[in-house]
Amino acid sequence: TESVCELLDFELEGELPALELVADRLNDALPDGIRVRHIYEAERKIKELHLLRARVYMEYDGGLPADIEETVSELLNQETLVVVKHSRKGEAETDIRPLLKEFVLARLSDHVICLEVLVCAQNPSLNPSLLVDAIASYRPHLRPDFFRIERVEIFDVSGEIFR
Repeated sequence: TESVCELLDFELEGELPALELVADRLNDALPDGIRVRHIYEAERKIKELHLLRARVYMEYDGGLPADIEETVSELLNQETLVVVKHSRKGEAETDIRPLLKEFVLARLSDHVICLEVLVCAQNPSLNPSLLVDAIASYRPHLRPDFFRIERVEIFDVSGEIFR
């Protein structure tokens, strides 16, 4: 999973230095490939975060199955979509369909399809990888050979970008 919309929520002790200085110090300490892009004083609580837009890129070594768009659309439009969700507490069957708010499929090449989704981000949340699990479970012939997820943006309950 990669992301261009992660939040780092933290408090500083003492007087607040210039925000640019805080960003520079964080960037100096972060591993290669992880960078602070924007920094601002929080005006909202993390609990207001509601939705996540993500892209799930599914790759098929032998080429895209002929029926992939229609079959995946039918599957994701079902009233229920129960998958096994793994957590520290164990496994549980969970209906993820109510947590999937929107989806669009786009064929990117003869071997790659992108499933762009808008999902619940917390209380409860839907990890987009569970959509791949659902596809593999319900339609085994559509199990991708490889997939990756890109977290694109996060939103509040009114659909505004969360900042």
